Amino acid sequence: MFPHSAMADTRLRVWVSQPLFGDIVGRLREHFDVVETARVGKHSPQDIAHALAGCDGALVTLNDPIGAAEVANAPRLRAIANVGVGYNNLDVSALTAAGVVVTNTPDVLTETTADFGFALMMAAARRITEAERWLRDGQWRQWSFETLLGSDLHGATLGILGMGRIGQGIARRASGFRMRVRYHNRSRLPADVERDCRAEYVDLDTLLSSADHLVLVLPYSPAVHHLIDATALAKMKPTATLTNIARGGIVDEDALAEALASGRLAAAGLDVYEGEPAVNPRLLALRNVVLTPHIASGSLATRRAMVTLAVDNLIAALGHGPDAGRPPTPVNADALAARDAKTGLKRGA
Repeated sequence: MFPHSAMADTRLRVWVSQPLFGDIVGRLREHFDVVETARVGKHSPQDIAHALAGCDGALVTLNDPIGAAEVANAPRLRAIANVGVGYNNLDVSALTAAGVVVTNTPDVLTETTADFGFALMMAAARRITEAERWLRDGQWRQWSFETLLGSDLHGATLGILGMGRIGQGIARRASGFRMRVRYHNRSRLPADVERDCRAEYVDLDTLLSSADHLVLVLPYSPAVHHLIDATALAKMKPTATLTNIARGGIVDEDALAEALASGRLAAAGLDVYEGEPAVNPRLLALRNVVLTPHIASGSLATRRAMVTLAVDNLIAALGHGPDAGRPPTPVNADALAARDAKTGLKRGA
């Protein structure tokens, strides 16, 4: 991306915002001076701005919100590699305007996240965590034939809202349970993909009203903030379950808590929350919701693959390695041109 002659005087500096796999992050030291954060934590905007001020690149996670204010005093900043497929922690428009390349880590977490989404849906439907608490509390002696009755997955209608790679992975898993799969997406999938997923495209209202189990896998944007609100929940079957592995802000959590508490909705499985790491106390008080701490991609192999891709992206975006100037998974490739225009650099010069 940048000619080595422009960088020959000094090594570039990168900031690693959270402790990650040391053997993988260590590859950055082959090319850069690396400033690592010693402890996991949520940085204040001022701390992020201070960390970025003297850096050429950064390796960050979803814990690290970065926008115009955080990069205003970081004239050297050229690239931010986000460890995650989602990047709603980053103001991509502002970073693009500043000539900062943003990358993410898609694909490597698809199957692991689809596994987890299906498992979370099953746990909510079959009341797995509620049953475990009941057993651990010594209540088994109170068993009756109607104790902890859940809902079946086999033969049920699965609704998927957001039919990207992960949604398609969940749909493929549903075929083993002989589920009827319906989906809604910004655009309809090609016919061959629908056949592969055995999925039927429907409008949003039909999806909400017909699904026995609804899974949210759509990317977050302001346009879908609280898309699943009281009105949407009222369209769902009272016997239905809702599983969210997308982003917390898509669901109005107070409306969801009310629906679960009143019996308007049977159960929910949530891996994401609007105020992460805080969880709505109304949800914490309910028995019919399975709560997990944003771990859908959390297998060892997948998390290592995510960090590996993020490191590859950062090395390439800063002009090093076999993919120099061509990060494998850019979010805003147009930022390359913006940076060149600001600096007067010409790639390949």
